[in-house]
Amino acid sequence: MKLLFLFGTRPEAIKMAPLIKEFSKDSKFEVRVGLTAQHRELLDQVMHFFGITAHYDLNVMKPNQTLHGLTSVLIQDITEKILLQEKFDYVFVQGDTTTVLAGSLAAFYQKIPVIHIEAGLRSKDKFSPFPEEINRVLTSHIAAMHFCPTETAKGFLEIEGISKNVFVVGNTVIDALLNGLNIIKNTSEEVYFKKFEKVDFSKKIILVTSHRRENFGHPLDEILEAVYIVAEKFFNEIEIIFPVHPNPNVKEVVSKKLIAPNIILYNPLDYPELIWVMDKSYFIMTDSGGIQEEAPSLGKPVLVLREVTERMEGVDAGTAVLVGYSKEKIIFEAEKLLNDSSYYNRIANSVNPYGDGNTAGRVKQILEKVIN
Repeated sequence: MKLLFLFGTRPEAIKMAPLIKEFSKDSKFEVRVGLTAQHRELLDQVMHFFGITAHYDLNVMKPNQTLHGLTSVLIQDITEKILLQEKFDYVFVQGDTTTVLAGSLAAFYQKIPVIHIEAGLRSKDKFSPFPEEINRVLTSHIAAMHFCPTETAKGFLEIEGISKNVFVVGNTVIDALLNGLNIIKNTSEEVYFKKFEKVDFSKKIILVTSHRRENFGHPLDEILEAVYIVAEKFFNEIEIIFPVHPNPNVKEVVSKKLIAPNIILYNPLDYPELIWVMDKSYFIMTDSGGIQEEAPSLGKPVLVLREVTERMEGVDAGTAVLVGYSKEKIIFEAEKLLNDSSYYNRIANSVNPYGDGNTAGRVKQILEKVIN
């Protein structure tokens, strides 16, 4: 049984890694890894950390590439340079990137069944996140098997008329997080303390990330102003770590607006650095989907810097608060977490709805039953 795991970004690599490891341990499966490399450097870091080797590497990204240009190149290259080179029984895709949609279409054109990991997430707003929401919807109507992280995700598929081969298994991001922290704990943490030597870890650490297209412009301005006010108001109590996305729409604005002694800006962090800092944080402000899923497993409250999220399970479970980009709401919730210990503990101790770290094993067991 020959399986192709196809991905192109760091989040995809993180969430695919536990599956690749799980299936590679079983001689019944022949595992192939195909990269499109939408995120070159960030992707390579994760591959190295988890010890994954690519069999195919398309390296498609070029400067100033458009979405339609990228999509057309991906469909052609995935087909000609990967799918036509070997006979694959299944193609695994994960999440909602352009690689996912293009890979699913390319596999469908070759009549190869697609297995969608993290299926069923919906914001119900086709332009937020953009273009990911539509990538997800279209992939769901192509895929042959759907592995959902939660019952809510399964419910969204049922609403769209998709009920066959739909399974709730949790999210592999938790598998990857727990595995990654174990790798870090089995090595010296000195390298991490050295990386963040400017940070005073005797204070409460707040991790902030913001990079989504929807937040460019006025929303990001509001977010940054709120972060600055919180840093100023709690100057003696907190340190803020902000890994800055290299996109000029983010980097130029952040470097101008967040100048304060207790705000430390970093270049994008490697995955192990990021999860290490998450583990050291008091709470997190983010527009990242993955962090919304990971932080609850570490007992870290999350303020979600998005107007809508396709991960409402966390909000409903009490692990996260949807604050959008309202300056007033961000400040209010941050102050509440810093001033009200009972409120903080209620969020920090809420049960993570996204899984227990055993998702990859469940996926393998289900696939074995289906093919037998």
